[in-house]
Amino acid sequence: MAAGKKENQNADHMIRPVAYIHTDFPTKFGIPRQSGLTGDLEAKIVFEPEFSNPEAIRGIEEFSHLWLIWEFSENVRKPGNWSATVRPPRLGGNMRVGVFATRSPFRPNPLGLSVVKLKRVEYLENGAPVLVVTGADMMDGTPVFDIKPYVPFADSHPEAKGGFTDQTKEYGLAVEIPEKLLEFLPEEKRDPLRAVLAQDPRPSYQEDPDRVYGMEFAGYEVKFTVSEKVLHVKSVEKCTG
Repeated sequence: MAAGKKENQNADHMIRPVAYIHTDFPTKFGIPRQSGLTGDLEAKIVFEPEFSNPEAIRGIEEFSHLWLIWEFSENVRKPGNWSATVRPPRLGGNMRVGVFATRSPFRPNPLGLSVVKLKRVEYLENGAPVLVVTGADMMDGTPVFDIKPYVPFADSHPEAKGGFTDQTKEYGLAVEIPEKLLEFLPEEKRDPLRAVLAQDPRPSYQEDPDRVYGMEFAGYEVKFTVSEKVLHVKSVEKCTG
């Protein structure tokens, strides 16, 4: 039986960002596929002027974690151009699963949902608040549509089943970075880089051990190869331009 449609007073569905997040990921390549996988790597949520009133976040520091609702802003598709099934990378890129049974960025509405840890609140010279968080799986400049507190008694379900992700949650690569290359990075970026690389940034269908991949991270270009589940960092250079 088809459900009746209630008249929607917001029929145009126009929503606008309340903030933008600034991270160490300037491009899509290399961004963790889930939130919470970047260790102590910090990101900053800067509010748009209309929403930068400190009163809007009163009480937020009483919560340790936050939900972020955001846009896959780089996945540009024509309206109506979506697929009912997608191919999750962790299933090898060959098995199709329903789009609503995945967290694929290619969705009818390009909305993302992430849990981040709130580290602290900073304030700009004009008094506008900035949220400093860790665990963000988002590209630099991603628009954030809403921020909500994570409530453990309601949001945490330890008994929940993980579907096909239960098969892949232990997936990871060993990461080898020569000490002389680590010295190029600020100390606080080293462990987060290892955590990001261990998640395997490559497209799942690429297995060429001789191929050199490059990703930008925290203002550096990191080049690496992968062979037999070991990621070898070949170079770390400061980005130019």
